[in-house]
Amino acid sequence: MTETETGPHTWRPDRFMVIVAHPDDADFGPAATAAAWIDQGSVGWLVCCTSGDAGAEDPDTDPLELAALREREQRAAAEVVGYAGVTFLHMPDGALVNDLILREHLVREIRTFRPDAVLATDPQTLFYRGRGVNHTDHRAAGMAAVDAVYPAARNPMAFPWLAKQGLAKHNVRRLYLFWTDHPNAFVDITSTVDRKLDALRAHESQMKDFASVENWTREWTAELGKSIGVEAADGFNVVIIDEDDEADEADAAEPGAQVEAGAAES
Repeated sequence: MTETETGPHTWRPDRFMVIVAHPDDADFGPAATAAAWIDQGSVGWLVCCTSGDAGAEDPDTDPLELAALREREQRAAAEVVGYAGVTFLHMPDGALVNDLILREHLVREIRTFRPDAVLATDPQTLFYRGRGVNHTDHRAAGMAAVDAVYPAARNPMAFPWLAKQGLAKHNVRRLYLFWTDHPNAFVDITSTVDRKLDALRAHESQMKDFASVENWTREWTAELGKSIGVEAADGFNVVIIDEDDEADEADAAEPGAQVEAGAAES
């Protein structure tokens, strides 16, 4: 088990992928961290397993029209954050399953983009400290992301037709699990909380009381920030799959090295 860090988390991936169940999950989740890393030179990609076609209160809503609307909203939010792109897998909203079909889609995305880190919902979270239930789609997406990262994406015999199509195995080095009750790393997002809120504003179909959303977002990120002495933070359960080698540690110690590396790949 990774020990809880006492200061701001400083490791930053050159390339990272955020995998979520629905449009807006990434913006309620790690958008501020994504924006902060992108500002420092990382390249990020967003994958939404569904298009949110069940995200309405009116049962007469046309699910195809709603899905199209929510995809437009998510693309607008992604531009605010700064992602290089967004993929929608078009799985059924409210019926997401961690099966081989979803896992193959995620392995394809991982082997195509080749991220150093994947951010996903912590699938271990069932109840939010007694204050609510984690949506079944969130848990399914989180577990599917974990299973796609390890072992599938790094195993050339998993979905071997992908390798034969030119998508070679890829080792994701770290998992960043958000919406977790067991954070062990905290990223300083003081400079990007407002960007997170701007991204959330893009999801107009889901925002019935944005003032309330802004209020609890600022309160929650401020509470997490106190643990490391900053104004605002995101908390993650970080799982290190591949340890850094000496070259990585030297790069991390060199000011600006990772920024230049990330910019070179963008």
